Amino acid sequence: MPSFTTQVPNLKEVGPVVEVRLAVGSIIEEISRKSSKDVPTPVQALAMIDTGATGTVVQEDIVRQLNLNPVGLTLINTPSSTSVQCYEYLIRLLFPNNVVVEGVVIAAPLKGQHIQCLIGRDVLQHGVFIYTGYTNSFTLSF
Repeated sequence: MPSFTTQVPNLKEVGPVVEVRLAVGSIIEEISRKSSKDVPTPVQALAMIDTGATGTVVQEDIVRQLNLNPVGLTLINTPSSTSVQCYEYLIRLLFPNNVVVEGVVIAAPLKGQHIQCLIGRDVLQHGVFIYTGYTNSFTLSF
């Protein structure tokens, strides 16, 4: 079972954050390669594992950097708004230790946050998330 463990100096204050790379979905990459188009370089982002988020969310500028086209539309609720319309995109999440998860993510502003991505329960449903507060660490296994 591929996994990684990360230690965050002040886990309680900062949260379970991890550096990830966000890449185009494998289907999009394959189509681009077959048609001799450049495949966008994965984008580095700070992601927070969020058991309160139903779906995985990325900042809108990331999908622009990856030159992605939407694959769907969804409505989300935020702490300050309800029924916010957002586009969905096919993305690969590249975690440490070559842990790769592919799926549809939601693009949203994430204003005022120190992160560019929220890892939601749509990703977590495929794995095991262990939060060990007394050691300021967490583990994510798939």
